[in-house]
Amino acid sequence: MPPRPLSPHLSVYKFKYTLTTSILNRFAGLALSLGLPLLVYWLLAVAGGAQAQARAMRVLSLPLMRPLFAALILAFSYHLTAGIRHLVWDTGRGLERKQSERSAWLVVGVSLALALLVAYCAWLAGARAL
Repeated sequence: MPPRPLSPHLSVYKFKYTLTTSILNRFAGLALSLGLPLLVYWLLAVAGGAQAQARAMRVLSLPLMRPLFAALILAFSYHLTAGIRHLVWDTGRGLERKQSERSAWLVVGVSLALALLVAYCAWLAGARAL
């Protein structure tokens, strides 16, 4: 019996912007889901009184947390803008190839700009308010 042919590997496919943006949207959603316990911890500390808030402040201000917060901000902004893109697609607009490619780049640009704005407000402008 002759050997059966193997399925093509992912390397035979060309770069697909819709595939890439869809996978990135799923990864961003996963990152936000994994970051949810951090948000719950902070909310419980806020509701728990002054001692719980002080303990949470020590934990949440560790040097390791800043890159984690930056990654979560980026994931949130990307997931938000990609979700808006999908809502526009649900109306039947922007589904042509050129429009879809343009909106993919727009999602990346807007999400980066939004992440930078939120990070600026959270760290630089927020630090001046203290």
